[in-house]
Amino acid sequence: MIDPKVLAYDFDEEEGFREPVTPHAEPQSWTPSQKVFLALVVIGGVAFFAQVLGLWKNGGWIGLVASFGLLGVGSAGWYIAKYRRLAAGIHNDRNTFSSAQARGGVGWVAGLLMTAFYVLLYFRYPIAKLLGTAEHPRDLLAPMVAMVDPLSELVRGKNASGDYWGGHWFLYGFVYTLAILVFGVRMFLRYRHNRYQLIRSGSVMFFQLVLAFLVPSFLVLFQQPEFYFSYFWPLKYSYFFPGEFPSDPLAVKRLFLYWAVVMSFVATPVLTYLFGKRWYCSWVCGCGGLAETAGDPWRQLSSKSTTSWWIERWMIHAVLVAIVVLTALLWTNSALEGEALGKFSQAYSELYGLWIGSIFSGVIGVGFYPLMGSRVWCRFGCPMAAVLGIVQRVKSRFRITTNGSQCMSCGNCSTYCEMGIDVRAYAQRGANIVRASCVGCGICSAVCPRGVLKLENGPARDRYVGDGNPIATFIRDATSPPSKNEG
Repeated sequence: MIDPKVLAYDFDEEEGFREPVTPHAEPQSWTPSQKVFLALVVIGGVAFFAQVLGLWKNGGWIGLVASFGLLGVGSAGWYIAKYRRLAAGIHNDRNTFSSAQARGGVGWVAGLLMTAFYVLLYFRYPIAKLLGTAEHPRDLLAPMVAMVDPLSELVRGKNASGDYWGGHWFLYGFVYTLAILVFGVRMFLRYRHNRYQLIRSGSVMFFQLVLAFLVPSFLVLFQQPEFYFSYFWPLKYSYFFPGEFPSDPLAVKRLFLYWAVVMSFVATPVLTYLFGKRWYCSWVCGCGGLAETAGDPWRQLSSKSTTSWWIERWMIHAVLVAIVVLTALLWTNSALEGEALGKFSQAYSELYGLWIGSIFSGVIGVGFYPLMGSRVWCRFGCPMAAVLGIVQRVKSRFRITTNGSQCMSCGNCSTYCEMGIDVRAYAQRGANIVRASCVGCGICSAVCPRGVLKLENGPARDRYVGDGNPIATFIRDATSPPSKNEG
């Protein structure tokens, strides 16, 4: 018997075959809870812009809670209301058709706004003078800095507005931390079926809130030097500059810097050998924390081409060489008391701070999330990632194992790899993934519908073809065009 629907699908010689009816899932309507939390976001946005535009001055705690507080609570609540009615599992429906997540109009607007914020942040004073005069600069960030004055007085003992050179960095730290916490809630709900993601998301939220926000603020409160214990050289490059070390060997800041040096040169290679670069890039680092939480909606935008892989190899190691040379120059200049290369090393330091420390890591690294994916800085420019990647590739116990016989080539793993690794190519041939760029975020495993991928720590040998002579293999890989068949 022929199905009546097939018989009804007749052929018209004039028009040809009609397009068959394709079933589409009905869009889910918003629940009352989602609408309530959206209303909180709208109210928070109105309160925020009212203070920014000067319509509401001296808001104090009420202004802070009404703006940032409602924006944070409303956003987190909206995600809770959205995901709690969905079954635990993979939810990437229509990502490639979303205007916000697929470089559509909304994505471009988001990218422009984020980039504009970072430009204002890093170039606050030149822009203020440009818009006003040298005597009366027009500081566009001043209203936003004033909004966090109550919190700054609580945790630092002084308001942010009065701290002319550092107030906007407290604002940035607060907004940065709030973004990681809010989108961390989203990560908890979105990947609640995966224990690794729950623990990892909790880790980056803890390290950002405690070590990168509260502890540095409390140090200022107790009249000690501000210090970020979760950042080390070469990422926090100034921590190994000679000018940072006080002359008193028992000074508190000098003890802090000893911590940073030990973490850079002792803990980093040891922990990377044991766990791969994921211990830092996906569990501790604030840059990675923002990428894994606030940047998660755009992780699929990373380029998977071999050209991008080739650019990545040269660019990230070039930045590493640049900071190593800069650090060596400054120490040489310090030892010679400025008699050699004094002006050159100072100019070099300023250029590195401008182009790498400000424009690349901040303006491009975060501002371009909606356009190039969430790990632009981590993949192409972070010198800490370069060091970790070299150790991970040359000598580490970490690898992602694949069960190629179970792979159905759906491509989810490659699509959602924020580092641009074509994971599917490895899975199809059953090869371990031991790429220097892999940050061990585990999303490739989380989105795999058949459990093909597994993050493991095992013997540091026989991880990939050529690891019997890992240094020679690394040099060969770094200097030759990349191939999809590399181990």
